[in-house]
Amino acid sequence: MRRAVFLDRDGTINEERNYLWRVEDFSFIDGAAEAIGLLKGAGFLVVVVTNQSGIGRGLYNEEDLDRLHRHMQDELGKRGAEVDACYFCPHHPQHGTGEYGVECDCRKPLPGMLFRAAGELGINLSASWMIGDKLADMEAGLAAGCRTMMVRTGYGAVEAAGVPDDVPVVDDLLAAARFIIDIQG
Repeated sequence: MRRAVFLDRDGTINEERNYLWRVEDFSFIDGAAEAIGLLKGAGFLVVVVTNQSGIGRGLYNEEDLDRLHRHMQDELGKRGAEVDACYFCPHHPQHGTGEYGVECDCRKPLPGMLFRAAGELGINLSASWMIGDKLADMEAGLAAGCRTMMVRTGYGAVEAAGVPDDVPVVDDLLAAARFIIDIQG
């Protein structure tokens, strides 16, 4: 079993944009690519887990999301980093249409994406971390049995006030990567 760092995408890896799907609107948060490279270099799998209700709402489709994730991976590669996998939840129980308008177990704060990744990639959840900028990210990580950490980027500056006392809060993904490497190597 391998250890992983699960990352929320919007507000954690890249600048928060409402319903981001266009490649030209994508931009990394400073230090994010370096952080991913450090985590990979320390032997962690890096797995993106992202709610993407814009698909369910009909704002963009799965092909658009795949194009954006390929772009992100290409840009990470230019910086000597990569993610091992991207998992997404296209559902929204109130605002999703058709097959996407359902209650599911993959929409954070539920841990379905983390459980799926663990099964498919051989991840030991108790030796892994979930990092994000929302309380829903923390809840998903804790429900999956991971340690969690909140970043103050994206929505984190506001949502950090609600995290449990034992959840570290750091400025950004680079600080989170250094924290994990310092305590776990």
